[in-house]
Amino acid sequence: MPRVWLAQPQEVEAVARLMSAFRDHLKLDEPSDAEMMAGVERLLGDADTEFLLGAPDGDGPAAGVAQLRYRYGVWRAGFDCLLEDLLVDAAARGTGLGRALMAAIVDHARARACRRIELDTNETNTAALALYERFGFSAVANSYGARDLYLRLHLD
Repeated sequence: MPRVWLAQPQEVEAVARLMSAFRDHLKLDEPSDAEMMAGVERLLGDADTEFLLGAPDGDGPAAGVAQLRYRYGVWRAGFDCLLEDLLVDAAARGTGLGRALMAAIVDHARARACRRIELDTNETNTAALALYERFGFSAVANSYGARDLYLRLHLD
């Protein structure tokens, strides 16, 4: 049975390893491993960020990671949780670890009194979309009659 836990500062290497694996999965060159380690270390000390780690069995090493960011939003008069990153190592896919991480994400957001969880994913990532839809996520989550889009502008 999969196990999920809140990453602790001493687990910075495990978190950074999995986040770097996500970078590699996305075929990105940056950030470097050293920058990833420094960024994860910084975020592990940020009260508005959590990393969840997961293992496909009770005593195995971490094979999945989720990065959660919290902020107050006026539209819901409460906190929002942004699921910024979610990765399950290829070798651990199909073990239920993704579902266990998603369940833990929802639990952590509820525990922090969040009113909404947001995320973005590529529309061709059918496995991720199926997982998110299983938990009730939708691209049409409001009554405005159109699909919600998550847009970005990179300033560097």
